[in-house]
Amino acid sequence: MRRFPAHPFEPLNDGDKLKEECGIFGVIGLTDAANFVALGLHALQHRGQEAGGIVTYEPETGFHSERRFGYVRDTFTSAGVMKLLPGSLGIGHVRYSTAGSKGAAQIRDVQPFFGEFAIGGCAIAHNGNLTNAARLRKDLIARGAIFQSSSDSECIIHLMARSLQKTQAERLKDALRLVEGAFSVIAMTRTKLMGVRDALGVRPLVIGRLGEGWVLASETCALDIIGAEFIREVEPGEMVVIENGQVTSSRPFAPAKSRSCIFEQVYFSRPDSIVGGRSVYETRRQIGVELAREAPVEADLVCPVPDSGTPAAIGYAAESGIPFGLGITRNQYMGRTFIEPSEQIRNMGVRLKLNVNRALIRGKRVILVDDSVVRGTTSRKIKDMILEAGAAEVHFRIASPPTAWPCFYGVDTPERSKLLAATMTEDEMRDWIGVDSLKFISLDGLYRAAGEDAGRDPASPRYCDACFSGDYPVIPADKMDEGFVMKAAE
Repeated sequence: MRRFPAHPFEPLNDGDKLKEECGIFGVIGLTDAANFVALGLHALQHRGQEAGGIVTYEPETGFHSERRFGYVRDTFTSAGVMKLLPGSLGIGHVRYSTAGSKGAAQIRDVQPFFGEFAIGGCAIAHNGNLTNAARLRKDLIARGAIFQSSSDSECIIHLMARSLQKTQAERLKDALRLVEGAFSVIAMTRTKLMGVRDALGVRPLVIGRLGEGWVLASETCALDIIGAEFIREVEPGEMVVIENGQVTSSRPFAPAKSRSCIFEQVYFSRPDSIVGGRSVYETRRQIGVELAREAPVEADLVCPVPDSGTPAAIGYAAESGIPFGLGITRNQYMGRTFIEPSEQIRNMGVRLKLNVNRALIRGKRVILVDDSVVRGTTSRKIKDMILEAGAAEVHFRIASPPTAWPCFYGVDTPERSKLLAATMTEDEMRDWIGVDSLKFISLDGLYRAAGEDAGRDPASPRYCDACFSGDYPVIPADKMDEGFVMKAAE
């Protein structure tokens, strides 16, 4: 997957954390819809910090679109901007790009995308990644399509334009039947709000209600911020169409066993969200419990790597009986880089974001609980900080199995050769990071924490866990064309 380099307004990052590349939100039947969309996108900011966009429709003036780089709080909160987005129907998108140009970030790549067809306009916002986008793009261009962006999501608009169906909903179905990979899509016409999940339900999408209005969102936390009631999830392979206060459902795709992304439970979703009928916080706390059972160690302090490691650290401490402590503090005001990000500043790395509580750490045998190890560079830096603060020992406990395979379904993952777990054993990773011990939760333990008491069923796993197992539920066609070699069947 291709991605932009860091935008000037993006927090400094060394590429050692996985990122979900976008969040989507839409409302219908609410006065000043753009205000609700902006609030929803603010709640979904953790899913994408590079840029955001909003499209609304107002009967007298038509469709309105605004796209901006930066955080929602900085770009979609002024009265002047919001006046440009009238209407009671709107959708929005926040992004962290995975599929896109290798050059400088372009505003044309910011969603939602809009198309004006003979039967009327339609805007779409897409969460996920299309694994056959390169093939589709090549074919569409050969047949005369003119692309305005480098995003895989634009393929959907072009496929809709070529459909002969008489309604936008049916054209959207036609288009999505031709794409492969992972997608949750929100779309809007002049009168309808539509939501679709791919047949496997890899990426999340939920339905909410606020008064007489309806809401679609990536996560339930985005419903909470506007006071909407969570109704249910859009089911895998389902399309919902909301018009005149009514919700209709259809099944555009062949039936398939759902395989939602397990990393939503581990890291991507906010801990106050409900995903797959489960509290994300409770799953993460239970991961810590399972870790303590699988990988006990004598120590004096359980310390989370903030913020995503906190629930697992709480669970580990409760199960092990070892005291929990906030040995690392995050600078909550990193936001935009406050000075020019020179090489010297970049070399400061995690110290700009994290600081060690020396008084708590000194002389202690410390268990650090983190959500994942990707390249391992951040883990080494955090270990150095803990030792410099006077820790006697440092033990890492990781709340996910080793990330040994890249994701092709909407997660910003390095090439396989750059994933530490793809080239090293657990012991080799321990020695390379330089800690006294390193243990990951097992895949079975992760499944138990996520509610599967028997662990992972290798014949029919509940979740997409390809980044851990190499078991890809959808063949990554474009990557296969580029020479990617899948894991051999066991």
